Amino acid sequence: MTWQFVIAGAAVGVLVGMTGMGGGSLMTPMLILIFGFNPKTAVGTDILHGAVFKSFGALRHRQLGNVHVPLALWMLVGSAPLSLVGVQIASSFSDATQSTMGRVVGGALILGGIGFALKMFIKGQEAEADLHLSRRDKIAAIIVGATCGFVVGLTSVGSGTFFGLAMLLLYPLTAPRIVGTDLLHAALLLWVAGAGHLLHGNVDLHAMAWLLVGSIPGVLIGSHLSIKVPERALRTAFAFTLILSGIKLVEVPYATTIIEVALAAGIAALLGWLIVQWRGRRERRRRLELAAD
Repeated sequence: MTWQFVIAGAAVGVLVGMTGMGGGSLMTPMLILIFGFNPKTAVGTDILHGAVFKSFGALRHRQLGNVHVPLALWMLVGSAPLSLVGVQIASSFSDATQSTMGRVVGGALILGGIGFALKMFIKGQEAEADLHLSRRDKIAAIIVGATCGFVVGLTSVGSGTFFGLAMLLLYPLTAPRIVGTDLLHAALLLWVAGAGHLLHGNVDLHAMAWLLVGSIPGVLIGSHLSIKVPERALRTAFAFTLILSGIKLVEVPYATTIIEVALAAGIAALLGWLIVQWRGRRERRRRLELAAD
């Protein structure tokens, strides 16, 4: 398969470019559930793909001055070595225990979806113009990096969710600086973890190359699209997609039924929203016509 990987990469790239969301978290479940990868290879391929993919975004944010470099590097002190521990554990799963690895990834996806949903409702601290890291800030960054870095190396989930949520709670940074710092740290971390997975033979280089053919232009196109996206609704849908993917991989009893019901409810909600929007436009048009008369 080649063009299927290009389409998958482009879809994720456009999503990230349009919304800034951690669409890369969708790649691992996509590779497992749609393309039939074993979980270990899906994780390694996603991580190395994300290293290349996110480097472009990190470079752009660095040029815009949206990166707190010291904070990113202090998080990397904790995340880089612990991510390699996660890589080692992921690589220890044999072909006979890949279902267990799948359930581990599924659990991380559920936590990632919940964390992503929480980011929509948590308000950060009042931003400082120039944040100077105290000793306590540096220790907190190392602890956050170590904890979340282990999860990323093991499952590929969280480089765009857990670190952003932690910075939102702990550091008085503006939203663009959180995004930029998160991207720089994620790119550096994923290069370390990706190299580890590559050395363990957990990366499908053919699939990764074709994913990049779609995702790199996709993120550039998405960043320039002037489409008005209902951001909260889209972020909610993204969080539920992660959770439902996790439920499928964890093999929760009646997982298929749960997903079918959730999808039906989501489609009904989407149709309801479209109807409300259509009726609202129709009513505004009618009022304008009456005013013109």
